[in-house]
Amino acid sequence: MGKHMYPPVPDMRQAETQKLTDGELFYIIQNGIRLTGMPSWGSGTGSDEQDSWKLVRFIRHLPELTAEEEQEMREMNPKSPDELKEEQEEREFLNGGQSHEHSQHKKH
Repeated sequence: MGKHMYPPVPDMRQAETQKLTDGELFYIIQNGIRLTGMPSWGSGTGSDEQDSWKLVRFIRHLPELTAEEEQEMREMNPKSPDELKEEQEEREFLNGGQSHEHSQHKKH
């Protein structure tokens, strides 16, 4: 979803985001950024505030993210049917095969 947003979603590992203070990151998470795809996540509850501080710590950790942590996050992130289909078609193409859909069109 973030790929198609305007203005573009920032890479939170880069200096522009990392130079923000913890308080600025917390404020953005709680209140969002007007006229962008960043919604407000705060509801004023203590639980939401704790979750926002956890996100601040996560954003701080992103530049040091290990390959294992990144893989674990990928596995936890559900994929849409379209993403799964695209991955399958890429695998078939890279293995020299044709996608199921493409081979059906050739038969007709």
